[in-house]
Amino acid sequence: MTTDTDSQTDLDDWRRVLVRDPVMADLVETHGPVELTPADDAFHRLCVSIVNQQLSTASANAIRERAFALFDGDEGLTPERLLAADTDALREAGLSRTKVDYLRNTAEAFRARDLSRERLGSLSNEAVVDELTAIKGIGEWTAEMFLIFALGREDVLPLGDLAIRRGLATLYGVDEREEMQTVAEPWRPYRSYGTLYVWRSYES
Repeated sequence: MTTDTDSQTDLDDWRRVLVRDPVMADLVETHGPVELTPADDAFHRLCVSIVNQQLSTASANAIRERAFALFDGDEGLTPERLLAADTDALREAGLSRTKVDYLRNTAEAFRARDLSRERLGSLSNEAVVDELTAIKGIGEWTAEMFLIFALGREDVLPLGDLAIRRGLATLYGVDEREEMQTVAEPWRPYRSYGTLYVWRSYES
């Protein structure tokens, strides 16, 4: 069981590491604490990331709200119901035909093999990425979003994310991925928290 004291200790751990970086220290002070909370439903969280692919936050939120409403809200989204859903209704909600295919590929994969949060949570980050990218329509970015938001992994640096790259370029004056990896190296083993702060800075 996690106590309030344990939670505060965890908070202090990631904060203590991040604030060694002066830029990150300013972001922590400006934006306050962030949380990394694993999702309850791995399938739902993966579908969220698929809908979000290559869309602005506002567009993705609007399409997701319409599409998921077809399943009586978020809790009604299951592999079986997605596979049975009417294609035209999904398209009218704003999903491209390609994304409908990707979502259905994901639903088929969840029915065919154990992709539960419990099983994936027992694997390394690299193994989770391998499992998920075997599904057509799921690339490295989507898998990394799953690591952060579904599994709550603390040490992920998703350089496939445009906002992260632009945020790092603005905050640190770096353009190359190798430089970005170097900038984030001092955040280990809490690069996911650093990522959350870069997102907040970019979106503010």
